[in-house]
Amino acid sequence: DVQLQASGGGLVQAGGSLRLSCAASGFSLEEYAVGWFRQAPGKDSEGVSCISNTFGETHYAESVKGRFTISSDNAKNTVYLQMNSLKPEDTAVYYCAAGLNWPPRYDYWGQGTLVTVSS
Repeated sequence: DVQLQASGGGLVQAGGSLRLSCAASGFSLEEYAVGWFRQAPGKDSEGVSCISNTFGETHYAESVKGRFTISSDNAKNTVYLQMNSLKPEDTAVYYCAAGLNWPPRYDYWGQGTLVTVSS
């Protein structure tokens, strides 16, 4: 069974940190580009960050540059999103997705994990 499992969300005060995890089963994330997306209430989904070890690419949305860091652990078949200096506007449901090639076409999507940042 091919699955992506996003986890690590929660409630944090502004200025705090969280680390989201995107764990894959049934396939190797090492071969895939992995992206993090988020959707805030009443807003469209936006891309937050993505990484491709195969193509040597890492990208961040302007709104999170310098605060968020994406990384991968091939041994754990997991991609992480370290989120520091969180702001209330970071509140959203965060999703991860995996796809081949670059730019990736995302074939697999995880369920969302809710991040709530209180002011």
